[in-house]
Amino acid sequence: MKERILYEDKEIIVCHKPAGIATQTGQTRQKDMVSEIKNYLESNPYLGVVHRLDQPVEGILVFAKTPFAAKELSRQLTGNLLHKQYDAVVLGEGFSESRELVDYLKKKAETNRSEITNMGESGAKKAILRAKTLDMNLQKNIALLEITLLTGRHHQIRVQLSGAGYPILGDKKYGTEKSIQKSLELGVDHVALCACRLELLHPKTKKKLEFSVKPEGRIFQEFNI
Repeated sequence: MKERILYEDKEIIVCHKPAGIATQTGQTRQKDMVSEIKNYLESNPYLGVVHRLDQPVEGILVFAKTPFAAKELSRQLTGNLLHKQYDAVVLGEGFSESRELVDYLKKKAETNRSEITNMGESGAKKAILRAKTLDMNLQKNIALLEITLLTGRHHQIRVQLSGAGYPILGDKKYGTEKSIQKSLELGVDHVALCACRLELLHPKTKKKLEFSVKPEGRIFQEFNI
Protein backbone atom coordinates (compact mmCIF):
# COMPACT_ATOMS: atom_id res chain seq x y z
CA MET A 1 0.00 0.00 0.00
CA LYS A 2 2.83 2.41 0.80
CA GLU A 3 3.81 2.80 -2.85
CA ARG A 4 0.23 3.87 -3.66
CA ILE A 5 0.21 6.78 -1.20
CA LEU A 6 0.53 10.12 -3.03
CA TYR A 7 0.25 12.36 0.03
CA GLU A 8 -0.32 12.02 3.76
CA ASP A 9 -0.47 14.27 6.80
CA LYS A 10 -2.47 14.43 10.04
CA GLU A 11 -5.72 15.33 8.29
CA ILE A 12 -5.86 13.50 4.94
CA ILE A 13 -4.40 10.65 2.94
CA VAL A 14 -4.40 10.58 -0.88
CA CYS A 15 -3.81 7.35 -2.78
CA HIS A 16 -3.90 5.77 -6.25
CA LYS A 17 -6.53 3.01 -6.30
CA PRO A 18 -5.82 0.20 -8.77
CA ALA A 19 -8.55 -1.15 -11.03
CA GLY A 20 -10.36 -4.19 -9.63
CA ILE A 21 -10.38 -3.18 -5.96
CA ALA A 22 -13.49 -1.66 -4.37
CA THR A 23 -13.30 1.65 -2.54
CA GLN A 24 -15.26 0.09 0.33
CA THR A 25 -17.16 -3.18 0.63
CA GLY A 26 -19.14 -5.00 3.27
CA GLN A 27 -17.90 -8.40 2.09
CA THR A 28 -15.42 -9.69 4.64
CA ARG A 29 -13.25 -11.71 2.24
CA GLN A 30 -13.03 -9.04 -0.45
CA LYS A 31 -10.11 -6.62 -0.36
CA ASP A 32 -10.99 -2.91 -0.47
CA MET A 33 -9.14 0.39 -0.18
CA VAL A 34 -10.59 1.30 3.22
CA SER A 35 -9.32 -1.94 4.78
CA GLU A 36 -5.93 -1.64 3.06
CA ILE A 37 -5.40 1.93 4.24
CA LYS A 38 -6.55 1.15 7.79
CA ASN A 39 -4.01 -1.67 7.90
CA TYR A 40 -1.36 0.72 6.62
CA LEU A 41 -2.22 3.39 9.21
CA GLU A 42 -2.34 0.83 12.05
CA SER A 43 -2.87 3.15 15.02
CA ASN A 44 -5.30 5.59 13.37
CA PRO A 45 -8.85 4.40 14.21
CA TYR A 46 -10.69 6.90 11.96
CA LEU A 47 -10.88 6.90 8.17
CA GLY A 48 -13.59 8.91 6.44
CA VAL A 49 -14.69 8.04 2.89
CA VAL A 50 -15.13 11.31 0.99
CA HIS A 51 -15.83 10.00 -2.52
CA ARG A 52 -15.66 6.68 -4.33
CA LEU A 53 -14.53 5.06 -7.55
CA ASP A 54 -16.25 2.10 -9.16
CA GLN A 55 -14.44 -1.18 -8.49
CA PRO A 56 -13.22 -1.67 -12.11
CA VAL A 57 -11.99 1.95 -12.31
CA GLU A 58 -8.55 3.16 -11.20
CA GLY A 59 -7.51 6.57 -9.97
CA ILE A 60 -6.97 9.07 -7.19
CA LEU A 61 -8.95 8.96 -3.94
CA VAL A 62 -8.71 11.23 -0.90
CA PHE A 63 -9.68 9.94 2.55
CA ALA A 64 -10.10 11.94 5.76
CA LYS A 65 -8.13 10.98 8.86
CA THR A 66 -10.22 13.15 11.20
CA PRO A 67 -13.96 13.95 11.45
CA PHE A 68 -13.12 17.63 10.87
CA ALA A 69 -11.36 16.82 7.58
CA ALA A 70 -14.24 14.56 6.51
CA LYS A 71 -16.77 17.34 7.07
CA GLU A 72 -14.67 19.94 5.27
CA LEU A 73 -13.89 17.72 2.26
CA SER A 74 -17.54 16.70 1.98
CA ARG A 75 -18.43 20.39 1.92
CA GLN A 76 -15.95 20.92 -0.92
CA LEU A 77 -17.38 17.94 -2.80
CA THR A 78 -20.98 19.15 -2.61
CA GLY A 79 -19.90 22.73 -3.37
CA ASN A 80 -17.94 21.72 -6.50
CA LEU A 81 -14.68 22.84 -4.90
CA LEU A 82 -13.15 19.38 -5.15
CA HIS A 83 -12.28 19.03 -8.85
CA LYS A 84 -11.84 15.67 -10.54
CA GLN A 85 -10.67 14.91 -14.08
CA TYR A 86 -10.66 11.54 -15.78
CA ASP A 87 -9.09 9.98 -18.85
CA ALA A 88 -11.12 7.41 -20.77
CA VAL A 89 -10.46 5.26 -23.83
CA VAL A 90 -13.58 4.89 -25.93
CA LEU A 91 -14.70 3.24 -29.14
CA GLY A 92 -14.93 5.76 -31.98
CA GLU A 93 -13.03 8.84 -33.11
CA GLY A 94 -14.10 10.96 -30.16
CA PHE A 95 -15.76 14.36 -30.11
CA SER A 96 -14.77 16.74 -32.90
CA GLU A 97 -14.81 19.57 -30.37
CA SER A 98 -15.17 19.95 -26.61
CA ARG A 99 -18.72 19.12 -25.55
CA GLU A 100 -20.85 19.36 -22.45
CA LEU A 101 -23.14 16.39 -21.95
CA VAL A 102 -26.31 16.98 -19.96
CA ASP A 103 -28.58 14.05 -19.14
CA TYR A 104 -30.98 12.90 -16.44
CA LEU A 105 -29.97 9.64 -14.80
CA LYS A 106 -31.96 7.22 -12.73
CA LYS A 107 -30.34 4.54 -10.58
CA LYS A 108 -31.85 1.08 -10.46
CA ALA A 109 -30.76 -0.47 -7.19
CA GLU A 110 -31.90 -3.98 -8.07
CA THR A 111 -29.44 -4.18 -10.98
CA ASN A 112 -26.85 -1.65 -9.72
CA ARG A 113 -27.20 0.23 -12.99
CA SER A 114 -28.06 3.77 -13.97
CA GLU A 115 -29.88 4.74 -17.14
CA ILE A 116 -30.63 7.93 -19.05
CA THR A 117 -34.23 8.95 -18.56
CA ASN A 118 -36.57 11.94 -18.87
CA MET A 119 -36.22 15.03 -16.69
CA GLY A 120 -39.59 14.64 -15.01
CA GLU A 121 -39.33 10.97 -14.13
CA SER A 122 -39.34 10.07 -10.45
CA GLY A 123 -35.81 9.61 -9.15
CA ALA A 124 -34.15 11.28 -12.13
CA LYS A 125 -31.09 13.41 -11.31
CA LYS A 126 -29.33 15.88 -13.57
CA ALA A 127 -25.87 14.77 -14.72
CA ILE A 128 -23.35 17.11 -16.37
CA LEU A 129 -19.84 16.46 -17.66
CA ARG A 130 -17.44 18.04 -20.12
CA ALA A 131 -15.56 15.88 -22.61
CA LYS A 132 -12.83 16.62 -25.13
CA THR A 133 -10.65 14.44 -27.32
CA LEU A 134 -6.97 14.37 -26.38
CA ASP A 135 -5.77 11.86 -28.97
CA MET A 136 -7.09 9.17 -31.30
CA ASN A 137 -5.96 6.00 -33.04
CA LEU A 138 -7.85 5.98 -36.34
CA GLN A 139 -6.49 2.58 -37.35
CA LYS A 140 -8.06 0.96 -34.27
CA ASN A 141 -11.03 3.36 -34.15
CA ILE A 142 -10.42 4.34 -30.53
CA ALA A 143 -9.94 7.71 -28.82
CA LEU A 144 -8.59 9.12 -25.57
CA LEU A 145 -10.98 11.55 -23.89
CA GLU A 146 -10.50 13.96 -21.01
CA ILE A 147 -13.56 14.12 -18.77
CA THR A 148 -14.39 16.83 -16.24
CA LEU A 149 -17.23 15.96 -13.87
CA LEU A 150 -19.60 18.76 -12.90
CA THR A 151 -21.92 16.45 -10.96
CA GLY A 152 -21.32 13.15 -9.18
CA ARG A 153 -23.92 10.57 -10.18
CA HIS A 154 -23.85 6.79 -9.96
CA HIS A 155 -21.77 5.42 -12.90
CA GLN A 156 -22.17 8.84 -14.52
CA ILE A 157 -19.24 8.89 -16.95
CA ARG A 158 -19.84 5.34 -18.12
CA VAL A 159 -23.56 5.93 -18.73
CA GLN A 160 -23.26 9.32 -20.40
CA LEU A 161 -20.43 8.40 -22.76
CA SER A 162 -22.22 5.24 -23.81
CA GLY A 163 -25.40 7.23 -24.34
CA ALA A 164 -23.50 9.72 -26.51
CA GLY A 165 -22.23 6.89 -28.72
CA TYR A 166 -18.73 6.54 -27.22
CA PRO A 167 -18.77 3.50 -24.90
CA ILE A 168 -15.69 3.03 -22.74
CA LEU A 169 -13.54 0.03 -23.60
CA GLY A 170 -13.62 -2.78 -21.06
CA ASP A 171 -17.06 -1.76 -19.78
CA LYS A 172 -19.27 -4.84 -19.89
CA LYS A 173 -22.09 -3.16 -17.97
CA TYR A 174 -22.63 -0.18 -20.28
CA GLY A 175 -20.71 -1.19 -23.38
CA THR A 176 -22.15 -2.11 -26.77
CA GLU A 177 -21.61 -5.33 -28.68
CA LYS A 178 -18.99 -3.55 -30.81
CA SER A 179 -17.13 -1.99 -27.87
CA ILE A 180 -17.07 -5.29 -25.98
CA GLN A 181 -15.71 -7.05 -29.06
CA LYS A 182 -13.07 -4.33 -29.55
CA SER A 183 -12.09 -4.70 -25.89
CA LEU A 184 -11.53 -8.43 -26.40
CA GLU A 185 -9.43 -7.75 -29.50
CA LEU A 186 -7.24 -5.24 -27.65
CA GLY A 187 -7.01 -7.20 -24.39
CA VAL A 188 -8.80 -4.60 -22.25
CA ASP A 189 -9.96 -6.43 -19.11
CA HIS A 190 -10.85 -3.44 -16.89
CA VAL A 191 -12.93 -0.36 -17.57
CA ALA A 192 -10.56 2.01 -19.43
CA LEU A 193 -11.30 4.92 -17.13
CA CYS A 194 -8.89 6.61 -14.72
CA ALA A 195 -9.47 9.40 -12.21
CA CYS A 196 -6.08 10.87 -13.04
CA ARG A 197 -6.27 14.41 -11.63
CA LEU A 198 -7.62 15.74 -8.34
CA GLU A 199 -7.62 19.28 -6.97
CA LEU A 200 -8.75 20.27 -3.48
CA LEU A 201 -8.19 22.69 -0.64
CA HIS A 202 -6.45 21.30 2.40
CA PRO A 203 -9.13 21.07 5.09
CA LYS A 204 -6.94 22.69 7.74
CA THR A 205 -4.55 25.07 5.96
CA LYS A 206 -6.81 25.84 2.94
CA LYS A 207 -3.77 25.44 0.72
CA LYS A 208 -4.56 24.31 -2.82
CA LEU A 209 -3.37 20.74 -3.44
CA GLU A 210 -3.13 19.13 -6.88
CA PHE A 211 -2.43 15.47 -7.62
CA SER A 212 -2.04 13.54 -10.85
CA VAL A 213 -1.23 9.99 -11.93
CA LYS A 214 -0.63 8.21 -15.21
CA PRO A 215 -3.18 5.48 -15.97
CA GLU A 216 -1.81 1.99 -15.46
CA GLY A 217 -4.05 0.27 -18.02
CA ARG A 218 -2.08 -0.90 -21.07
CA ILE A 219 -4.63 0.52 -23.51
CA PHE A 220 -3.68 4.05 -22.42
CA GLN A 221 -0.20 3.40 -23.82
CA GLU A 222 -1.71 3.61 -27.32
CA PHE A 223 -1.81 7.40 -26.87
CA ASN A 224 0.45 10.33 -26.07
CA ILE A 225 -0.29 11.18 -22.44
